[in-house]
Amino acid sequence: QGQLVESGGGLVQPGGSLRLSCAVSGRFVSWNDMGWYRQAPGKQRELVAAIPTIGTPTYADSVKGRFTISRDNAKNTVNLQMNSLKPEDTAVYYCNFRTVPINWGQGTQVTVSS
Repeated sequence: QGQLVESGGGLVQPGGSLRLSCAVSGRFVSWNDMGWYRQAPGKQRELVAAIPTIGTPTYADSVKGRFTISRDNAKNTVNLQMNSLKPEDTAVYYCNFRTVPINWGQGTQVTVSS
């Protein structure tokens, strides 16, 4: 059914930037609506950004204007550029298919702290 491998997380100071990448196998990202999600300690997983096959991406209000989701069809990856990071962005970040999700990957930890 495919596999998702997230990377690019790390420790960054408030106001900093990170670029996350999700390598997808088993399905083409170009044929599917994709999403980036995050789960902070003690909280439910939430959708932060989604990119449809046709149309414009959408974002959670909390990240609008700071995060940008994109897909690289040649590499079969989905990326998340995160700018102006805040401590409340600290979470494990995951990607998945929007319509028919598959098993979650390990995620990538993002920690925003001074």
